[in-house]
Amino acid sequence: MRVIAGTFKGLHLASPTWSGLRPTSDKLRETLFNVIAARVPGARVLDAYAGTGAIGIEALSRGAAHVTFVDRDPRALALIEGNLRRCGVHDRYVIIRSRLGERSHSLPPKAFDLAVLDPPYDETDLAAAIGVAAPLMTPGGLLVLEHARRQLAPDAAAGMARTRDLRSGDSSLAFYEVSI
Repeated sequence: MRVIAGTFKGLHLASPTWSGLRPTSDKLRETLFNVIAARVPGARVLDAYAGTGAIGIEALSRGAAHVTFVDRDPRALALIEGNLRRCGVHDRYVIIRSRLGERSHSLPPKAFDLAVLDPPYDETDLAAAIGVAAPLMTPGGLLVLEHARRQLAPDAAAGMARTRDLRSGDSSLAFYEVSI
């Protein structure tokens, strides 16, 4: 796993040494950032179900103002922290040990311009994940849901409408904006 572009371009990130964590592939991350490139500089980003932190680190590398990493696994949190240190990042981020939607995370409403959710592929209620993140989005914000290709992402959830889909291998990206 490596950082695709920006300040940290080419730096290799540590991968998990345990099973059960599925990092977003370099190819899919590159595709994602090709689509959202114009939205990243200066953005406040939520990397939920953060795993290795590769999505948020890529956003920081490309000029995001701040990234909030959320994951509940302490091993993933240590991996994220180590990957941030590897890139020389000492500020512009916060790491929260929680599952998105738990009261303990206390994220403020309308705090994020861009959110990327990558729940486990066996997550059955994708609409619920969107529903938790939707109130955290700024007006005009973009929410991206990575999910298993075999699962259908909802057309709409929590006032957000799916505007685009991309597929790569057994993964898909569904893009959501506030519905009009």
